[in-house]
Amino acid sequence: MLAGTATTPMVLIGNFEVENQWAAGEPGLPRIAVSATREIAHRMDEFCLLLAGPDDHVLLKSAPDEGHLAHLAALGLELPRVLTPTVQDPGRTVTEDVLADPALLKEIRALPGSPVLWPHGVSEREELLAESTGVRLAGPSARICKAVNGKTYSREIADELGLRQPRGWVCRNVSELRSATAGAGSLLDLGGTVVLKDSYGVSGKGLLVVSDRSALERVVRKIVRRAERTGDDRVNLIVETWVAKKTDLNYQFTIDRAGHCTFDFVREAVTEGGVHKGHRIPARIGGDQRAELAEASLRIGARLHADGYVGTVGVDAMVDPDDGLYPLVEINARNNMSTYQERVRERLIPDDRVALATQYPLTLRGRLPFDRLADRLRDTLLTPESPEGLLVNNYATVNAAEHRLAADGRETFDGRLYGIVVAETDARLAALDQQIAAHITALTEENRHGPRHPARH
Repeated sequence: MLAGTATTPMVLIGNFEVENQWAAGEPGLPRIAVSATREIAHRMDEFCLLLAGPDDHVLLKSAPDEGHLAHLAALGLELPRVLTPTVQDPGRTVTEDVLADPALLKEIRALPGSPVLWPHGVSEREELLAESTGVRLAGPSARICKAVNGKTYSREIADELGLRQPRGWVCRNVSELRSATAGAGSLLDLGGTVVLKDSYGVSGKGLLVVSDRSALERVVRKIVRRAERTGDDRVNLIVETWVAKKTDLNYQFTIDRAGHCTFDFVREAVTEGGVHKGHRIPARIGGDQRAELAEASLRIGARLHADGYVGTVGVDAMVDPDDGLYPLVEINARNNMSTYQERVRERLIPDDRVALATQYPLTLRGRLPFDRLADRLRDTLLTPESPEGLLVNNYATVNAAEHRLAADGRETFDGRLYGIVVAETDARLAALDQQIAAHITALTEENRHGPRHPARH
């Protein structure tokens, strides 16, 4: 057990996009723009509500919507104690908000039972939080976490273990990038496609797909000019052949301190334009493929443990059009989106049902309380009486960017609703998803064009 014993309480913190801290100072792909959805990513911290148990504590940027809590409690989900900072800044991570609140740090320091800190991922900020509160980290150091989460590390480990992967090149300096460009250029000349991967890109960001030599050479020239300007020829990239695939997969395993590796599950990933959108439960793969992933997890886990890593590991994999596996596309040695779905799966998704963990975009003119949304979705919500429907597993992301109305003088702001749709059959699952999306679209249209609703706190 990473926590010590099964009864040791945990303090969970959902510092999503921890990769931004790991990427700081790393010479990756040229940055084009800052994400406009930073506030939403920071409020993904609320996923921890359904990962924690009733004896645990969760650090959130602000208190959850009471209607949403009632929705979860009605389904029989026992919820943890929630701790929040006095002030939350939408532009800061939850860790930064907590570190800025001396009273909350003192409260964490006084928690009984010698709890253990379980972050989404460990950066230097989470190490500082552990040091500031005296709550020990469940996992390894930020240095180890950063090292094993790089895409260059994943590719080198796959090579070392002999795991199938696309033809490609690890580039750690300008000279290696030039060599990779020559090899990739030959593939492009033959009509192929290549992808450049920033070692610390996340969720589709930090990927550049190119289909002709001139486009590749333009990117390389930018990187070379940067190296000449800064006097630093380091590069942290992968150049790789873009291969055909039938299915994206994500599987999870856990490494304990003794090095024992437990294969937890495999999910079918739902992506759009290279960006993660959700998961399909269960994954539609054969027993031989599942066994191959389980065997790969043992080998990858042993290698990670040798480098000092313990804890949760998610690995992205692919199935090609001929049903062959690429068992290691990328290692995410941290919590993954599927990590936050497992407690719900155990409690509310029987083996004879299927589920889709997904998201729905919204555009709003003011704060939307959960009860108002639930009224609109009442015929599609999961309830004790109706075991088919939508369980909302994160509501904070809906209103996360509300501050932009005043800060930027906007008429509307964008939100995102996360949920898990449960049904008896694939056909029913697709119908429910479409019905929910239609409800959300109608609500968005009303908010986009109707009278502005005042914020309610």
